[in-house]
Parts: sequence; C-alpha cells; structure tokens
Amino acid sequence: MILPQAEWQRRPGLDRLTSTLGAGQARYVGGAVRDTLLGLPVTDLDIATTLPPERVVALLEAAGIKAIPTGIAHGTITAVANGTVVEVTTLRRDLATDGRHARVAFTDDWRADAARRDFTINALYADPITREVTDYFGGLADLEARRIRFIGDPLQRIAEDHLRILRFFRFLARFGDTPDPDGLAACVARANDLMALSRERIRDELVKLLVATDAVRVMALMIDHDVLKPVLPEIDVAAVERLRRLADDEAVADIAPDAIRRLAALLPREPAANDAIGARLRLSKAERQALASAIGDDLAENARALAYRITPERAVDRLLLAGQPAAAASIMGWSPPVLSITGGNLIERGLRKGPEVARALHAVRDRWVAEGFPDEPRTGEIADAVVAQLLRSASNA
Repeated sequence: MILPQAEWQRRPGLDRLTSTLGAGQARYVGGAVRDTLLGLPVTDLDIATTLPPERVVALLEAAGIKAIPTGIAHGTITAVANGTVVEVTTLRRDLATDGRHARVAFTDDWRADAARRDFTINALYADPITREVTDYFGGLADLEARRIRFIGDPLQRIAEDHLRILRFFRFLARFGDTPDPDGLAACVARANDLMALSRERIRDELVKLLVATDAVRVMALMIDHDVLKPVLPEIDVAAVERLRRLADDEAVADIAPDAIRRLAALLPREPAANDAIGARLRLSKAERQALASAIGDDLAENARALAYRITPERAVDRLLLAGQPAAAASIMGWSPPVLSITGGNLIERGLRKGPEVARALHAVRDRWVAEGFPDEPRTGEIADAVVAQLLRSASNA
C-alpha cells in the first residue's frame, strides 16, 4: 500500500530532515501514518530511524537542523527544521519492563521495533520517499475493520505497561467499532494493574478518552466490566446515562465536548467527594474549580446572568449538565459587559465614603444584571435610584 499524499508531507523542512537522515534509514511511524490512511488531520510527526541517537544529532546539526535531546536516553531527539517539529527515535527493543517503565536497547531491526509497540494500527511505517507502507502485524486489516488489537499476547503487553489498558479503550473510542475479544478480556482481567500507575498518567488518558468520538459507548463498556473501579469506584452504572444525556445535549447545542464537563457527568453530585477525586487524579487547580462549578445547582438566574456571575465557560458546563442545551448555546461566544458605574460615581451622587458605597455598588450591579445589562442612560438611572433610596433610609434613621 502507498500512503496517500497529505498536507503534512509538505511541511517546510520535512524533506530536508528526511534526506539528512538518509534513504532507507528513516520511516514515518505511528499516528501520522494511521491518521493519513483514515483521512484524518495529522498534528504530531514521528520518525523511526536505524541510526543511533548520537549519529542523528550529529547529522542534524551538520545540516543546520536544530536537535533537542528531549529523550536521548531512550533514543528520542526532537528535530526542528524550518519550524516543523518532528520526534526522531532510534529503533528499540525492550530489555526489561515493570508495568510502568521500560529499559531498552537500540536496534536496526524494524520488526523488533514494531513488536514492542502496543496496537497493530500504531505499528505502521511509511517510507518518506516512496510512501510505501510497511505492516508487520496486520495493522492495515485492523484499520480497515476498525479493530483495536494488541500486538502479540495482550496479557504480556499489559504486563509491560499497565497504561495500555486505558489506551486500549481510548483507541477504541476514537478508531474502533468493536473491541478485539482477547484484548478486552485481558484488560478486564488486569484492571487492578491500574492502581500501580501514577495518577497523572491515568488522568492524561482519561481526559483524552472522554472527548473521543465514541466516548459514551466505550465508557459504558468500561463501567459494565468494572475496568475503572480500582481507581474510580465512584463511577456507577447510572453515570453512563448522565454522560449519554450530556453528549446528546452537546450535539444539540453544537458545543464541543469538554473532558472536565464529561467527568462531572460521571461523578456523583457531592462537592466534597468530587474535590477528593480531583485531587486523586491530580487535576490542575483550574480543572478542580471547573469540576466543582459544573455540579452546582443554582440555576435561578437567566443564562447571561449566570454567565456573568460564574464566567460563560462554567455557565455552559452547568447548563448542559442541567439539560438546558438551548440556554447553553445562547451564551456561547458572549462576553459579559463591564458595569460603567464605579464607587466614585456613587460618591458623586451623594453617598459618603465608607462601607455603604460597596453595598450600594453591589445593589446597582444586581439590578443592572437583573434588567439584562442595559446601556446608559438606564444604568445611570439605576444608580440614581439606589443612591436615593439609601439617602432616604439614612435620613429616616
């Protein structure tokens, strides 16, 4: 098979990079090959090479191509040619694995390099010059069948790297129609292995899975088989229906999926528990705040008033989770206005400096929001009315 022509193959400096590495010494590998065959856009570029990493660095520097030793101990060099960024990795074979890390040796054996990869669809190589695709383990057939299949014995591959359990389901959600039975059985059998992984690695895979094309079906499969139970026991069967409703409402509102919003749909509406889950998954501070905000149930205000109070992004999350896609769509792209009245304006209207100015400004803002953010002169009339009421109250005291 010949790799189809694609835009990424014309990126500046790419031809210079591959010619520098030498004919027959380098091949495109992994996602760029897979996604091009599927007609999908390509972002990251990876090249596998028979050349040792030190030789790669020397060749690139001699050709005036920037070489960054990002993972040189494992054979990876980041090459930057005319602004095009490519990961160049020397062919490898595993010497030892412990489920989280691998000790590798460099090789010039393309098949050995392919054999250490996780799934058949990720072990496809393409020659930069001829674009001929090399497939050692039936990846082309699996790609056509939309089947996610481990290379070799699934149990052994999971023992080498436990994260492959989550990767199996993520790739199934993005590329697969049906799971390979042996792969699914192995993932279910070894689900407890997830507990040995760092929570950061689990988090990274989970957020990618949640926004994948077929996330709802695959999450249902995982929950039905208790795959996530060792690390997220809070997610139960009822969570699937909440996620399904959210995904439907995202589609109705034409709003892109969001991983934290979808995670909120899966979790119980218990702030303390969800904060603990956010900490367990090593979510960032912003992500934990978004998770906490998403499960709020204060929807008494109209959509724009809610967006003004908690930001449009968080209001969209809350409205979608509450089953209000039309309201969520109405504030997409809306920027909250700025109140034109300041504390100084209220003092000019007769208020004395002090705590009452802040209280008055708060009252003005509440009425301004309740009336739908009117422009001047109505905003000024609101301020006049608030000040007048406060002055009357003060004179009657």
